[in-house]
Amino acid sequence: MRLSVIGCGYLGAVHAASMAHLGHEVVGVDVDARKVEQLASGTAPFYEPGLPELLTDVQGTGRLTFSTEMSAAAGARVHFLCVGTPQKHGEFRADLSYVDAAFTALLPFVQPGDLVVGKSTVPVGTAEDLAARLEGTGATLVWNPEFLREGFAVQDTLHPDRLVYGLPTDGDGEPTAEGVRAREVLDEVYATPLADDTPLVVTDYATAQLVKVAANSFLATKISFINAMAELCEATGADVTRLADAIGYDARIGRRFLNAGLGFGGGCLPKDIRAFMARAGELGVDQALSFLKEVDSINMRRRVRVVDLVREVCNGSIVGKRVAVLGAAFKPESDDIRDSPALSVAAQMQLQGAHVTVTDPQAVANARAKWPDLRYAATVEDAVAGADVVVLATEWEQYRALDPQTVGALVAQKAVVDGRNVLDPASWRAAGWTYRALGRP
Repeated sequence: MRLSVIGCGYLGAVHAASMAHLGHEVVGVDVDARKVEQLASGTAPFYEPGLPELLTDVQGTGRLTFSTEMSAAAGARVHFLCVGTPQKHGEFRADLSYVDAAFTALLPFVQPGDLVVGKSTVPVGTAEDLAARLEGTGATLVWNPEFLREGFAVQDTLHPDRLVYGLPTDGDGEPTAEGVRAREVLDEVYATPLADDTPLVVTDYATAQLVKVAANSFLATKISFINAMAELCEATGADVTRLADAIGYDARIGRRFLNAGLGFGGGCLPKDIRAFMARAGELGVDQALSFLKEVDSINMRRRVRVVDLVREVCNGSIVGKRVAVLGAAFKPESDDIRDSPALSVAAQMQLQGAHVTVTDPQAVANARAKWPDLRYAATVEDAVAGADVVVLATEWEQYRALDPQTVGALVAQKAVVDGRNVLDPASWRAAGWTYRALGRP
């Protein structure tokens, strides 16, 4: 089937390449000429494991092309909207200008019988507005939210843990005739994962739009819950890691996302929970999501607390101290620095008088472009040389596996702040290090 993918960022580029891999003829459209040029040459414009190989695999098939012209989408049977919805500057609300611009540019090329499929994370009500704009074109709007994890986006696209279709429905909540036809087309698009028994939820527009933000809000709440417990552990001398292990054995709770530390960042969780709160206020049900304000607050406090721990191991002052920050990306296996806790901590310490050096396996170039005043190093060895404190801020595997004896020979003072609770305190202390972490004695 011929498909178009509008927007070729993290979501769109992976989706386009994956759909081509599944056998569809795909054209990706983006306004960024440099990004289009890179993708057209088989080069991923950002770090995402598995994407370069996927692009290489499909390049020879002729099934994947890219363009800066929206007219290239003409003739596609299904058009996927994959543009970003960042947080509005100075507000909690989502910025829908990219969605609106892409939709407006696509409209002249939509034909009767086409599907326009929204994958972007949007405030509930957006799909209904877009569907109204499609009236008279003979095309149908479907909302098909994405559930990609950066670092696992290719896997999550080719082997999703669920698919959700938000279809036009009648007064009883059942798909209309138009909705039934739309489902048949999407079933053809996703024939391979559906054949692998991927769970499918067929629902209405509103529910489909709420699924992603509800899921992200739950995950954010779980992370902030264990970080709130970390605050209590620090006050009582308890160990938050063992606490998480103990409560995680409860099948109703589970151990995943109960890792206390610097908290969440990135381009999804922070902006999604804030946009969710803003939309709830617009709908007059802001009290239903008032708890998310504290979830956000707990998350941001973790960053301040890491700086406090660094100050404590420096005997009360970081002025003039050399601090090595291991990690710039908001999570491992990514070069994404959006709302990165690691860079937030590094910048705070720099502002408070420390001499900060940041390193990261993939994100240094992005970090330098956003925070040019920080110092950067290409390797761990260069970053920690002569350091008074080492801060582990992003849990890359190579940082988790560091040998405390080897690192100890490079630093000026053996002090480490484990911002992700992934190092073994006993081995680091046995090597002569002062070890501090969030929620642990």
